[in-house]
Amino acid sequence: MTHSASPTLVRFANFELDLRTGDLRRDGTSLKLQPQPAKVMVLLISRAGEIVTRQDLARQVWGAETFVDFEQGLNFAIRQIRTVLDDDAEQPRFLETLPKRGYRFIAPVQRASGEEDGIAESGLTKPEADHGREQNQALEKDNAPAKKTRLLHTASIFFAAVSILLIAVTVSHYVGKESEKKLTVGPIQSIAVLPLANLSSDPAQEYFTDGLTDELITELARIGTLRVISHTSVAVYKTSHKRVPEIGRELHVDAVVEGTVERVGDRVRIRTQLIQAATDEHLWAESYDRNLSDILRVESDVARDIARQIGYRTSDAQLTAQRPISTEAHENYLKGCYRWNQRTEAGLRAGIGHFQKAIELEPSYAQPYAGLADCYIMLANWSFMPGSEAYPKAEAAARKALEIDDRLAEAQTSLAYATFLYDWDWNGAEKKFRRAIELNPNYATAHHFYSIYLMASARHSEALAEIKRAQELDPLSMIINSVVGWISYEARHYDLAIQQCEKAVEMDPSYAPARLNLGMIFLKTGEYQKATAQFERARALAGDEGIVLAYLAQARAYSGDRGEALKILHRLQNPSQSGFVSPWDLALIYVALGDKKNALTYLEKAVDQHVGWVVRLGVDPALDPIRTEPQFEQFSQRIGIPQTA
Repeated sequence: MTHSASPTLVRFANFELDLRTGDLRRDGTSLKLQPQPAKVMVLLISRAGEIVTRQDLARQVWGAETFVDFEQGLNFAIRQIRTVLDDDAEQPRFLETLPKRGYRFIAPVQRASGEEDGIAESGLTKPEADHGREQNQALEKDNAPAKKTRLLHTASIFFAAVSILLIAVTVSHYVGKESEKKLTVGPIQSIAVLPLANLSSDPAQEYFTDGLTDELITELARIGTLRVISHTSVAVYKTSHKRVPEIGRELHVDAVVEGTVERVGDRVRIRTQLIQAATDEHLWAESYDRNLSDILRVESDVARDIARQIGYRTSDAQLTAQRPISTEAHENYLKGCYRWNQRTEAGLRAGIGHFQKAIELEPSYAQPYAGLADCYIMLANWSFMPGSEAYPKAEAAARKALEIDDRLAEAQTSLAYATFLYDWDWNGAEKKFRRAIELNPNYATAHHFYSIYLMASARHSEALAEIKRAQELDPLSMIINSVVGWISYEARHYDLAIQQCEKAVEMDPSYAPARLNLGMIFLKTGEYQKATAQFERARALAGDEGIVLAYLAQARAYSGDRGEALKILHRLQNPSQSGFVSPWDLALIYVALGDKKNALTYLEKAVDQHVGWVVRLGVDPALDPIRTEPQFEQFSQRIGIPQTA
């Protein structure tokens, strides 16, 4: 046990740090720190009491040549250090932040000999350490008698401690063998994978790290009954400085996965660690260094290792096929996912381009086909593209994905949604939704889309249960939180619908769809000024998109401003000014104007063109003024609206 006498060992509070190796212990228990956070900690503690500038950290830990790109790595390292030390950035006990300058280690530090000092001995700060030794030598003559007594006392304590530690090591040798196999922690039934940090020198690689985070979530979501939080809810923590226990409480999870991605040439290094959320205890850590061509196998390996650490056993059938794919194809897939997640027309169209490129490079790569299907569905649902053009493409892409991998829940969900919205095969769609959920119970989108199917079938209590399940899996998703209110609206529970939509607006005031939903409910409750205010705010956020202008025209019509409503309507009917506008949206404007004839004419066009939202004919309150018309009943029969609706 000569380790405790090492001149590089320092102590602070109940921690010990070896400045030479970066090994950290708390009350004798080893704590996991990844290499860069360990280097940062050594540098800060070796200069305890001093301000260590960000420039110093960049030069000494990352190398001067990477200074401009080290920010994310440093932020991640500081967060890891605070997590391990259970420190609070607002009220620090150990690590103080000096905004725009750097950091300072503020706790008293002791050398192994027990002498307290503001600066610990380390090769990184040799001048300071030498200066300290000169001062100590000058004092030795005056303090010799006291020093002798102190040394005798220290020796007694030291030998007693050695005896205890030897016994502990002997016991832990046997206990440790078992603990390596299974962690002695409470059952972990839910988990969140926080956004992996990009440690590459190129900031443009964000799509790569975001994509790997998403794929790791997908892999873990396939495993047993483990509840895995979806990507959209963890993405908000990418720049957050919240501690793990707080994140765990917000997401209602038992454990959190953190990690970094470093890409150099054709190699990628992924470091991950598993942390128990409630206690902030580090349970496991591992590093994976592989070729980019083997990235799918790496993702499966990481997911399998994490699952085993928390007591789950996996089979190859539960994880993605582990075959090599070209680096360029995988990169295009990740770029496609990155653009799809932006949920804008430009993002969706760019995503299609990347997915198609990935398919050209790897025709038997299933995931890009599923991504392609999702993009086409969103383009149709948000009135960016005619449903008659988009849904068949989505269906074809989803079927191709399932030909390659019939266990791909994402493709099964897309096929179910297209079958419902375009083919009007209600029974077939429900079977496909249930199959998708069976394949991946953690896929929030499957529960989300299935809830809309149930809503259109007037099975409102079932719809609410499904969207609530999606909300559990993706609690911070704006679209899912908005749909909770939408389902209540379609069930004519207007007070509850307003409550839910107002919560969604509070979550993100800049999310235009939540404001459109809230305004839509105000139209039905007769609060036209409130509706107009929400639509105008959505217009300021999203611009003059057709769907926004269509809602605004309805508000003008209902409030009695017929002239302004007609002005907007004529603009929407001029393709050169507004681009594609769904006949469904035009039909709703005519309903608001009280023009039943034109409302039914455009509704028929919507049915002929298979506009997705015609499946809501049986439940949508906005259509109540024309619901008793004979032609309306004919449309319902064509679509096959269930009798329950």
